[in-house]
Formats: sequence, C-alpha cells, structure tokens
Amino acid sequence: MGSRDIRRRIKSVKNTSLITKAMQMVAASKMAKAQEQALQGRPFAARLGGLLRDLGRHALEVEHPLWRRAAEGAPAAVLLISTDKGLCGGLNANLFREVAALPVETVFVTIGRRGRQFVARTRRRLLADFPLPERVVYNEVKKIAEYLSGAFLKGEIGSLTVLYPSFVNTLVQKPLNEPLLPLADLSLSNIGLLGADADHADADTGADFVYEPSAAAVREKLFPVYVNFNLYHMLLEARASEHSARMVAMKSATDNATQLIKDLTLEYNKARQSAITNEILEIAAAQGVGN
Repeated sequence: MGSRDIRRRIKSVKNTSLITKAMQMVAASKMAKAQEQALQGRPFAARLGGLLRDLGRHALEVEHPLWRRAAEGAPAAVLLISTDKGLCGGLNANLFREVAALPVETVFVTIGRRGRQFVARTRRRLLADFPLPERVVYNEVKKIAEYLSGAFLKGEIGSLTVLYPSFVNTLVQKPLNEPLLPLADLSLSNIGLLGADADHADADTGADFVYEPSAAAVREKLFPVYVNFNLYHMLLEARASEHSARMVAMKSATDNATQLIKDLTLEYNKARQSAITNEILEIAAAQGVGN
C-alpha cells in the first residue's frame, strides 16, 4: 500500500471515529437517565408483586378474567421488545436467538422495528406491531397493555410472555422471557421480581396484608395495574439495556478506530522513511557514478 493510499485510509478512519465518538456520547447521556428510571421502578415492582403473591394464596377464590386460563386451542403469544436502530452490539441477536428456539406456532406482538423485521423474515405469525417510544410514558404503554389484555380476554391468545433485554449493568444485558398472562400461570415465588432487588422481595414475602373493602375489590383494581406497570417496567429495562449496549459498542468502535489510526500512522511513517532512504541511496549512487 502506497503512502497516498495510507493517508487516505487514515483520514477515512478518523472521520469514522468522530462519528462513533459522537454516538457514544449521545448514548451515554441517554443511558444515565434510562438506567435511573429502570432502577427506580424496581422497588415498586417488588411491592406490587408482594400484593399479588398474597392474593395468590387464595387462588381458588380468584374469579378475575386475567387470572383464569383462556379457552383451549388459543395460541401462545410472545411480546418481543427489540430496538428500532442497530449498532448496539449483540443485544438484538441474543433476543432473536431466543425467538428461533420458540415453537413455530407461536404468535408475536412486536415493539421495535428490528423485532418486526426478524419476525417477518422468519415467516412467523405477527399479530400486531407497536412503535418503540423514544421516551417511555406510562399512559402510552397502558394502551399496549390494554390491547394485549383484550386479546387475551377475547381468546385470541391463550397466554402471553414478554421477551425483552433485562438490564443487569452497563456491560451486561440479559434476554428474559417472562410470563405475563394469565396471572395464574405466574410462579408465585417470582411474581413481580422483574429485575427487582432481592431485599424488597424478601420484605414482601412474609407480609400479612389486610384488604379494604375486600380482597376481591382489591383484585379487581390490582390485576390490570399489575399488567400495565410490569409492561411499563419491562420497556424501561429494555431502554436502559439498549442505551447501555450502544454506548459500550460505540466506545469499542472508537477505541478500535484509534488503535487502527496508530497502526496506519506507523505504517505510513515506515513507508515514508523507506521512500526517503531510497531517494538518498539513488542520489548517492548518481554522485558516485558521476565521480
């Protein structure tokens, strides 16, 4: 590779590194807020799960339609929460690997363009698609939850799980497939622990709740709120995971570009030094012939 080609490549890599650095800074600024929102929601998710666990102790008395199983023959559904954009490492690939392992008769509802494209590409049945909000707002998420609850109550789907990237820390995002409907199918030991702190969960386990005006009246209000809030919390976790993964991926790309620039600069200097040495030898040889 000649000196001119090396200079051209160095310039190209520098331009790329400027873009990845800018994307890293943008993702870092969004990541901090998204992580804070996800972490702040965990204690409430644990408390809400504690109430549901207590109500579940009297499962035989529960008559709420969200608790009961749907009619036989209704297909199992998965809500797939992915991203709209790429450049976030293996976040989406890990989710899609879980999708590929699901039975072919599973129906999907998607949030995020990447998930919708994957479901269409693999010829899976897509029941509905929702746009991924830039800012997760409870009232907007509630509309999605109400649609899913309505589909379950109508018998269009027999059960619902949510496949999403759960936020562990900045470097780790774990794909989880959490059950959401019917509520009777939820493991009573795991209800409401969607990333929640163990301390909050332990505090609820032995709680003895007194319900006013009655447990049935509380169930009537609590079950829809549980579905709505858990979906909201899952979207917060997914957003925190996305921004964290993108920040790490862009930082890695920037570091790789910086190292590549150093290697190319060294190669350019060697090529330039070799060219200068050759010119000196040619001049010296010409002078020797002239003498």
